[in-house]
Amino acid sequence: MAKKAETIFFCSECGYETPRWLGRCPGCQAWNTLVESRTVTGNSPAKQGGQRGWLMHETNSQARTSDPRPQDLVHVSTDTIQRISSGLTEFDRVLGGGFVPGSLVLVGGDPGIGKSTLLLQVCAKSKFKSGPVLYICGEESPSQVKLRAARLDVVNAPIKLYPEIIFERIARVILKLKPDLVVVDSIQTMYSEELTSAPGSVSQIREVTAGFLRLAKHLNCTIVLVGHVTKDGAIAGPRVLEHMVDTVLYFEGESHSSLRMIRGFKNRFGATNELGIFEMTGTGLKTVENASLAMIAGRPQGVPGSAITACLEGTRPLLLEVQVLLNDTAYGMPQRMAQGLDRGRISMLMAVLEKHVGLNFGNMDAFCNVVGGLRIDDPAADLAIAAAMTSSYRDVPVKNQALLIGEIGLTGELRPVSAISQRIGEAGRLGFTGCILPGSCRRQGEQMSGKAIPELLYADTLTEALDMAFQ
Repeated sequence: MAKKAETIFFCSECGYETPRWLGRCPGCQAWNTLVESRTVTGNSPAKQGGQRGWLMHETNSQARTSDPRPQDLVHVSTDTIQRISSGLTEFDRVLGGGFVPGSLVLVGGDPGIGKSTLLLQVCAKSKFKSGPVLYICGEESPSQVKLRAARLDVVNAPIKLYPEIIFERIARVILKLKPDLVVVDSIQTMYSEELTSAPGSVSQIREVTAGFLRLAKHLNCTIVLVGHVTKDGAIAGPRVLEHMVDTVLYFEGESHSSLRMIRGFKNRFGATNELGIFEMTGTGLKTVENASLAMIAGRPQGVPGSAITACLEGTRPLLLEVQVLLNDTAYGMPQRMAQGLDRGRISMLMAVLEKHVGLNFGNMDAFCNVVGGLRIDDPAADLAIAAAMTSSYRDVPVKNQALLIGEIGLTGELRPVSAISQRIGEAGRLGFTGCILPGSCRRQGEQMSGKAIPELLYADTLTEALDMAFQ
């Protein structure tokens, strides 16, 4: 039977396929997520078993002699599971202490942000010892990878390069070499000959990822997949890709800044929302040991519109500077611009300041920014944002060397926040002498009194806190 091309539509969120376009996906109920794709039908290897059946046969032929049996949870041993260091302390922090053998890790990021550089350094510095490290070059030739390795001074590292995009060939090489670590750069370029759709399509990404997952679990090796991101910042391909892997990491940073951040969004073996910070240099990525100092370095003193807060990124306290600029509007509708902050949160805080403090932002543009390119989602930064707004409005600087921590409610009260001791300890380590906290955090604060910061002040309302901040 001759092959025939046909058009299908697939959901970019869940991978649901349909022969015609629909406004709403029947699989995940998302709107406007169906994308057109062309496929070929007819006689094809996919009709004769598919790569999943081939791989199951290959792995089963090397499987254990006895089938696994159900075990009591209490009798399951975890002594044999040991994390393997990546060689980069910040990367290990985000992973939860290092690679877990048999895990499948997805690393996404914007083009040119440094994903390949990061993973080549991981290949060179990782502490795997029993097997080789395999780097699958799907986007670059081995000579191009070697040029990057020369820049990073890791040419002599024991890394095997394999330029290939066909999954079946890659799987056979992995089964033969039995590496400890495999890096696939990138998953969107991988292609299975036993599927008729184009590389990068939903079915290709889903099936190839399923194949890598089976290889990782069967050989107990760590496989890292590099993923492209869309203009919205999500990893390209079906959302099922993120569900299949064990860990999802995003590598991000501002193009004008040398700082790079890797953030965990999913981790079956550790805490999520952990943050690792690197500095991009001419010889590769360097670990930033003192992240808080890097974020507030060069901050001018005594300038209106600036305030310092302590946010919790995963388990790490991080000092960040919030800047606000208020100016008379030149348009009929005032602008509300936010970089690194939620615009809805900014509008809410401005409404609270108008209602309970008596400020008037009706004819003023507001520009808010988090210095360093990070995004703040921690509500403990509310008080610092409100203080920076008030400072810019009154053209009076916030009290020098003061830290502001607290969530603001709609009635103007200060609500408690978590991990007070860690936040205060980080500020004291950097020389801050004062901190304004919600009154409900007095018990935790008194335990740290005199140990990290000499002066701890407590306020129950936003008005009281602002009076303390501008004394």
